[in-house]
Amino acid sequence: MSRNRNRKNPRSMQNHAREVTLDPFMEAAAAPQQPVGDIQSFTFGDPNPVLSQRDLLDCMECANNGQWYETPISFYGLARTLRAAVHHESAIMFKRNVIMSCFQPHPMLKRQAAESFILDQLVFGNSYLEQVNNMLGRPLELRHVPAKYMRRGVDLDQYFLVTYSKPDHAFTPGSVFHLIEPDINQEIYGLPSYMAAIQSALLNEDATLFRRKYYINGSHAGVIVYLSDAIQNQSDVDALKRTLTDARGKGAFKNVFVYAAGGKKDGLQIMPFSEITAKDEFSGIKNVTRDDLLAAHRVPPVLMGIMPNTNGGFGDVEKAAKVFAINELAPLMSRLKGLNEWIGVDVFRFDPYALIEAAGGPPPRT
Repeated sequence: MSRNRNRKNPRSMQNHAREVTLDPFMEAAAAPQQPVGDIQSFTFGDPNPVLSQRDLLDCMECANNGQWYETPISFYGLARTLRAAVHHESAIMFKRNVIMSCFQPHPMLKRQAAESFILDQLVFGNSYLEQVNNMLGRPLELRHVPAKYMRRGVDLDQYFLVTYSKPDHAFTPGSVFHLIEPDINQEIYGLPSYMAAIQSALLNEDATLFRRKYYINGSHAGVIVYLSDAIQNQSDVDALKRTLTDARGKGAFKNVFVYAAGGKKDGLQIMPFSEITAKDEFSGIKNVTRDDLLAAHRVPPVLMGIMPNTNGGFGDVEKAAKVFAINELAPLMSRLKGLNEWIGVDVFRFDPYALIEAAGGPPPRT
């Protein structure tokens, strides 16, 4: 009897062992926590101040390479920004067209040369005309030279045509008329007055390219079909996948099918990739950058064919056109007449702005 009392039941020992043994996860939780290393934090990208990277260029002004002075900024870059934003190019072309509508042709200056000369002045802040003399040494013709490729020599009366495809061409000293829009940092080249709006033009372009890629990608209206209800027959799932695949044509919206058998709440859900109306800032960016560009070019929006956002509109279009002609176009026409002083002949002559003349008002002084 005593022997049987002292004998322990193996099954009870096994159960006792089970009660004593802890779950591995519980053991890990019960163990003392080891101190972790230092927490590290970082940011993506550092802010770039506007002024820090320009100090060296301001000190450098226009670099002297021994023959000519380099431009203060890339004229190739200015040429590319012309078509970066629709309101940037449209404002420049509008000014050119209005000025050319008032231009009086001259035997020495063809209309095409005058139009190119004015366009260069508006885009680059520099424009050039080469004087071609006759056999007697008198002025015969004025030929336009693209401002994008012109460089001013160390001798300021000497100019060079510099391109990548042809050898550099040196003009005869004193034969090139150079009209500039003055810059505050140097007097060798001019700079356009819209420099402060270049970032807005590039942002406008980036927003358009992003939206275009977004539509090309096809996910702007695509959805995720999420199925979590357990379907016993796999053929039903395959049939649903084929239906979604065959329903869309070439270049249509992209859909994603996810099957997670679990029978959870909301067994079949259709979730859009994005909600354009709530999260997209495309219209806001386009409107803000448009206003920046029109402010830089000083062109009233009513003259650009822009639809107003309010019921009040932009006011009387004729009054806006008159103020624009007097405050913006008249000074530009007066600057173009600097050619007359250089060559000694009234080559640039302008008729009064047709809208002001038809209204019976005084023509702007040019």
